Amino acid sequence: MKLTIKDTAKTYLANRIDTTKNLFLATDDGSNKYSKVGGSCAIGDKFQIVATSKQDNDYRIPVDNNQGLHLFTSVGERTFLGSGLTLDFSHNALVLKDDSGILDGAVSVQDADQVLNQTDAEQTAEQKALSQQIC
Repeated sequence: MKLTIKDTAKTYLANRIDTTKNLFLATDDGSNKYSKVGGSCAIGDKFQIVATSKQDNDYRIPVDNNQGLHLFTSVGERTFLGSGLTLDFSHNALVLKDDSGILDGAVSVQDADQVLNQTDAEQTAEQKALSQQIC
């Protein structure tokens, strides 16, 4: 699997996460441990880039890319990813496309290591705020 990452997308990522960590291309539809939002209306059409210092056996499929990032995905995500994958930055958002068109026009970014360090109160506040986005 290959993903072309535009320079603008790499810059955006580098300003938000440590791009030297392992990066996972994961869905953000409630179907995995990294997903915070989702619901049945989001299955396969919301994606995220997750940064972590850890390895994850669920995310072990390498995603070759032109920016030299340590990027991986899982078998489940591969179902939704076609050929000609590109990650771009447009209109203040990360855009994931393949040859069929736009897969997600607002790919989210998170540092899983920071999430693990959240207090219970911070997690509760975040879940409450995100509950407005879940369908």
